[in-house]
Amino acid sequence: MSVKRDSLSVGLAVGAAGVAFGAVAVADHFTVAQACFLSLVLFSGASQFSLVAVMSAGGSPLSAIITGTFLGGRNGLYGVRMAQILKLKGFKRAVAAQITIDESTGVAIAQESPENQHTAFWYTGFGVFFFWNLFTLIGALGAKAIGDTSAWGLDVASPAIFCAVLFPRLKERKLLIAGVLSFIWALSITQFVPAGVPIISTVVIAAIVGWK
Repeated sequence: MSVKRDSLSVGLAVGAAGVAFGAVAVADHFTVAQACFLSLVLFSGASQFSLVAVMSAGGSPLSAIITGTFLGGRNGLYGVRMAQILKLKGFKRAVAAQITIDESTGVAIAQESPENQHTAFWYTGFGVFFFWNLFTLIGALGAKAIGDTSAWGLDVASPAIFCAVLFPRLKERKLLIAGVLSFIWALSITQFVPAGVPIISTVVIAAIVGWK
């Protein structure tokens, strides 16, 4: 019971952040339906925020997709680890792939027994998925109801939230260096290249810093 309770608690706490995405998406001229569709299908916080930010800045769909893919690529690595633990096949494997995120993986591998790992993964994954989508809808409807979102400062919320999502992950020295250099580089070329290109180009910096 403790594992289920803890997993659902994580699901609620993380999923509640979906209200910010829903509000930001509508503030950046996405419809309520489009915001909800992104949460249902993409279901990757940082990737969703980056996609909305690139598109709202005038970037092409391709650059937005590439940026989101880079940020969501870590979920593929999580999938390799979770495949060894869950040992699923067919439809269950496809469902598990959709909810393989930071939280479901982290809570699962923190458990000692295989049974608790399975329980933690499914309850955390579905918990986050349910609440993230519910609060995305609430946030989107709320932003639409207030009308002029720029008057409330929501037009600048997307990059602010993106930075807030990224910053806690910069715990290691290399990550911090890569983050700072990428920030400086992206900021310096923003005025000269299409939207989305600054973020995509920072992959080179990450590769160089990671190589050393």
